[in-house]
Amino acid sequence: MIIQSLELADFRNYETLGMEFSEGTNIFYGDNAQGKTNILESIYMISTTKSHRGVKDRDLIRFGREEAHIRAVLIRNGIDYKVDMHLRKNRSKGIAINGQRIRKASELIGLLHMVFFSPEDLSIVKNGPSERRRFMDVELCQLDADYLYNLNQYNKIIDQRNRLLKDIFQFPEMRDTLEVWDEQLVSYGRKIIERRKAFISGLNEIVGGLHEKLSGGRERLVLSYEPNTDADTFPDRLRDARDRDCYLKQTTTGPHRDDFSFSNADIDLRKFGSQGQQRTCALSLKLSEIEIVRQLTGDRPVLMLDDVLSELDSSRQNYLLDTIGDIQTFITCTGLDEFVNHRFTIDTLYRIEAGKVSRMSGPAVL
Repeated sequence: MIIQSLELADFRNYETLGMEFSEGTNIFYGDNAQGKTNILESIYMISTTKSHRGVKDRDLIRFGREEAHIRAVLIRNGIDYKVDMHLRKNRSKGIAINGQRIRKASELIGLLHMVFFSPEDLSIVKNGPSERRRFMDVELCQLDADYLYNLNQYNKIIDQRNRLLKDIFQFPEMRDTLEVWDEQLVSYGRKIIERRKAFISGLNEIVGGLHEKLSGGRERLVLSYEPNTDADTFPDRLRDARDRDCYLKQTTTGPHRDDFSFSNADIDLRKFGSQGQQRTCALSLKLSEIEIVRQLTGDRPVLMLDDVLSELDSSRQNYLLDTIGDIQTFITCTGLDEFVNHRFTIDTLYRIEAGKVSRMSGPAVL
């Protein structure tokens, strides 16, 4: 997978922008708050239909404008795909692929596989379960259309069931209608649980070796899926929790409360790992994403590193840069010291300043 070009119109701080990318390493450098991350955000949108920052579409539109466009040309298995995403303040986004409008935004997901790594991801180990669920969901939605469908349906039913629980608090006679929603919740929830279980199992086979190299052979990382409920026991658990759910007015049982753990020699690194250990875990996890995409799709993902090198020590920087290999990579940074010290090959270098992009050089070794 290669992103050949990108055009932005009234997106974030860019009035207009047109860029062509190298198939290798593309580096955007400049001071903070100049628009480097906004470029990566637009690529993330093309892959997932959402911002990695969790903001709404209207917040992505340039101040004073009513709409924005993201256009990209992707090359996958020798075939060109032209993607046009139209963001509007007061309406849902419009998306076209090769000039044909798609009915649902979810139809775009899976066309471009990407791995996004930011300083916030370094906290995925020590932060709450919601971030680890998001990690599973973002990756699985790109890799598995059935999972994406099941997750969307499950989330819709959770919202409907929670609204019903609030109504039941005022109108107890409505409690009998819970059975209809519970049957659907279990149907989709079981599929999510089984797919997450298989995903963590497959990831485990990759992450251990990577982590061992990153830690200098001192640690062997093990991931463990921690479902809130097993697929087989989900119906009974959900039924047993009805009184509690009605009291709390929310659904307390199901895969929307899942987690997974990181351990070394039976030590839970979420709770007892040092900051260095937790960062190494997060880096191992992100590098494992690259390999699992290769294995499951036979394709190379696009890698985006958003100012993450400055957060890593030299040994982790070196390992990460050495691992990039033949993957198209987009890196944002405030300076170029990391690449100079590493004697790293840069295919294309861009200077970003106040929403203006200047191409500084082609292939070079710094």
